[in-house]
Amino acid sequence: MEFYPAIEKSDLQDIKKFQEHKLRELVVYLENNSPFYQKLFKENNIDITDIQTLEDLQKIPTTSKNDLQQHNDDFFCIPPDKIVDYSTTSGTLGDPVTFGLSDSDLERLAYNEAISFVCAGIRKGDVVQMVTTIDKRFMAGLAYFLGLRKMGASVVRMGPGVPELQWDSIFRYKPKYLITVPSFLLKMIDYAEKHGVDYKNSSVYGAVCIGESIKNQDFTDNILSQKIKEKWDIKLFSTYASTEMSTAFTECEFQIGGHHHPELIITEILDDNENPVEEGENGELTITTLGVEAIPLLRFKTGDIVKAHHEPCGCGRNTMRLGPVVGRKQQMIKYKGTTLYPPAMNDILNDFNTILCYQIVIQSNEIGLDEIIIRLSTEQDHETFVNEVRDHFRAKLRVSPKIEIVDFDILSKTVFNPNSRKPITFIDLR
Repeated sequence: MEFYPAIEKSDLQDIKKFQEHKLRELVVYLENNSPFYQKLFKENNIDITDIQTLEDLQKIPTTSKNDLQQHNDDFFCIPPDKIVDYSTTSGTLGDPVTFGLSDSDLERLAYNEAISFVCAGIRKGDVVQMVTTIDKRFMAGLAYFLGLRKMGASVVRMGPGVPELQWDSIFRYKPKYLITVPSFLLKMIDYAEKHGVDYKNSSVYGAVCIGESIKNQDFTDNILSQKIKEKWDIKLFSTYASTEMSTAFTECEFQIGGHHHPELIITEILDDNENPVEEGENGELTITTLGVEAIPLLRFKTGDIVKAHHEPCGCGRNTMRLGPVVGRKQQMIKYKGTTLYPPAMNDILNDFNTILCYQIVIQSNEIGLDEIIIRLSTEQDHETFVNEVRDHFRAKLRVSPKIEIVDFDILSKTVFNPNSRKPITFIDLR
């Protein structure tokens, strides 16, 4: 079946040879069609015939999101009349970055999601409820729809929010899987319990979780995942992707990391000096897209700190797997001698059932050091609760951030912004 690619179960050397062939095709395509990479090759005296192996990638400078933002138009390899869809992704300098997709790019996107959903156990004929937006120029929702359609699943396009409507749809159309931000499952459970919805006897078997981590680095369930499963006995599958990659890393039934699709993307894990990390070490995921027509990327630094896993997987795929994202490189916080990333703070805050919503704010103080402010809403006695939260931070992370109690009606409007497909729980004001 086409959704079980043979290359993913091939010998590692065969996978490497396959990727090197695709890489050679890519650099020729970029040399002929990409104004940005034509200039990069010329300025760095790169002869593309020297790029023959995956190791040769290190002869080429990396590309960053700043490059995409400052030279957005120069990344396009096809004329505007071949663009079928425009998507945008947030930029590091303020304005969003535009991504165009050709007809073949949409086919590639559909194939990527189809093989990823098959990885998570979704099959032809399954009903899948999309609890995520498909509009507002987000690529993700479109990708999910195209992938499900391609693999022969039935789609219920619900969009985010409105728990009452989600439950109505679940009992009406009986989906086996949901695609959702995992924290929203807690809102659905809360609504169901308050309104007598028999959610434990619904048709839902599992959820593909987007936008938020549900696993610790050792692949055990994190606090968010535990809180969901304590209430609702469903399978939760991690998936990790980005607009720039147009590729997803999704868990199989063994749930030990998101599988790499070698026919779609080349991955490198780099240290701060842009050298490959030792096996088992954390580093910045740097990707090279394969088969993209409109905006292919070569050695693009995603900004995500991850660890690659190479141990054999019981599903038979021989591909590398990505563990949960440790954090965003730009969001690294140096606080009183301790290095922190937001996901570690999310886990602590998710440990409290009485927090209605929260937001982590990082800013520089008057002497240029990082300062952490935790804004949260709760119905508990404020002074006692603030001390509990602060003590929990001290015990787990050895830091004591500033904590502010904010009225739920005010804070929720910032956290659950209708223009964002996931809760905005982190703001960096540095």
